[in-house]
Amino acid sequence: MGVAWRPELAINVAEIDRQHQELFRRFDELLKACDSGQGQKEIARLLDFLGDYVRTHFRDEERIQVNSNFPGYTEHRRQHQQFVSRLNDLKQQLATDGASLPVILQTNHMMVDWLINHISKMDRQIGEHLAARAGSRL
Repeated sequence: MGVAWRPELAINVAEIDRQHQELFRRFDELLKACDSGQGQKEIARLLDFLGDYVRTHFRDEERIQVNSNFPGYTEHRRQHQQFVSRLNDLKQQLATDGASLPVILQTNHMMVDWLINHISKMDRQIGEHLAARAGSRL
């Protein structure tokens, strides 16, 4: 089992699309590691990556939203904050319990939920907003 970036997920902001592609790639690495019985080795690497990723990515995405007067900014930012909170909880659980099956399963669940419900729905709205703004300037 794996996950792959699909072009229809693009919001047509190169920087954000590249960041999303990297997120998909990293999560796919975890899934492949889990399939081969190596999930415990990969989980810490993914959580470390996510710690850096969310700071940069959420900042960049929120800047675009503010600069374009995106109407869903408040809810979008709230979801970002919830993700960071969940990530911090998982990192704490990893530090306490090690790379246990519950940590791996909860991380997988969090990531699947994020990819399906946030990137493919919420972030897509940013792309639609930006396209509508660009179209109104023509």
